[in-house]
Amino acid sequence: MIEIPPDKRDQRHLHDALAAALSQMPDPFASRWAGQFEENLSAYFGGVHAIAVSSGTTALHTALACAGIGPGDDVLVPSLTVVMSAAPILTAGARPVFVDSNPHTLDIDYQDAARRLTERTRAIMPVHLWGRMGDPAVLRDFADRHGLVVIEDACQAVGSSRDDMAAGTIGDYGAFSTKDGKILWSGEGGFLVTSDVTRADLARAFRTHWQTPPSGQAPLSRAAANYRLAEPLAAIAALNAIHLPYLLSRRRAQTRRLLDRVAGLPGLTVLEPHPAERWNHYAPLLRIDLPEPRRLCERLAELHVPNSVGTFKLVPCDTRSAFATPGAAPCPGAAQVIDTILAPILTDRDDEDSIDTQALVIEKEVTAWTR
Repeated sequence: MIEIPPDKRDQRHLHDALAAALSQMPDPFASRWAGQFEENLSAYFGGVHAIAVSSGTTALHTALACAGIGPGDDVLVPSLTVVMSAAPILTAGARPVFVDSNPHTLDIDYQDAARRLTERTRAIMPVHLWGRMGDPAVLRDFADRHGLVVIEDACQAVGSSRDDMAAGTIGDYGAFSTKDGKILWSGEGGFLVTSDVTRADLARAFRTHWQTPPSGQAPLSRAAANYRLAEPLAAIAALNAIHLPYLLSRRRAQTRRLLDRVAGLPGLTVLEPHPAERWNHYAPLLRIDLPEPRRLCERLAELHVPNSVGTFKLVPCDTRSAFATPGAAPCPGAAQVIDTILAPILTDRDDEDSIDTQALVIEKEVTAWTR
């Protein structure tokens, strides 16, 4: 059963928090709830520094800027990702260099990554798409051997871990999103985590125009940005962060329920995580072995089963016109994954009835497809 505990049924605490946040406004210096959100995150992640920002995209840009990534630099990033991973690299003035993925593990193809290294390569950005993680030891070894900054796009991976290493804590920075639909949600928003106090101070300065600079620097002495998390959204985020263990348990139950109900359908195979991985079950993942798999995903989207390919038109990021580099080698592994995957989108609002309805639609359409 997917049960909603009393604290989730009763929204008075959320309403009270929003009322308290609104009662402070207008106040350009208000940060009570953003600070509480950061404290709650730090406790969840075991003492790392947490910095609240306005979105997962701004979290990535903040990390890149604070790591000194800019014009003339290359950043390795999987082609198996969404535009929100690559866009901040361009915003920072750097160039995204897309690398392939292993279609069996969904991890970065490190042999391909090595082929794409140049003297300009400064960083690598692993993307934990659908909450799935690659091998953290291989990532760190590759980055250390080539002197690369590691910025994890963990926007969909809060709560995932592998080899007892939490997503977002492997690299120099980990970036997360709290947009609606994420397991930890606040409407819009995001945060970074880092174990290094100097990096944390840089990120806090960068998100607010360098008005509160790191020790030894003058206010406004560096061009930065306004990436603060608005207090009403921070109030939602702070309360949901308290309930993060429950939200993770709920999403795992939701995903397992859908997967259990479509198990055994011809042409669909569940993509289970690596044995060493504790996956947050962000989205059910199924490999499609049927004719025209993309069209099947589109058909399911038309029938109100939202999914990565059919609804959000996921394609290898290096094939999008905004990011394509003439002459760059293609990424066939990423294309193979995307063109054969069904990744239904779940949210905190999906109850057992809605999940069962989606499963029935999938069963009906897949059965018809095989005929």
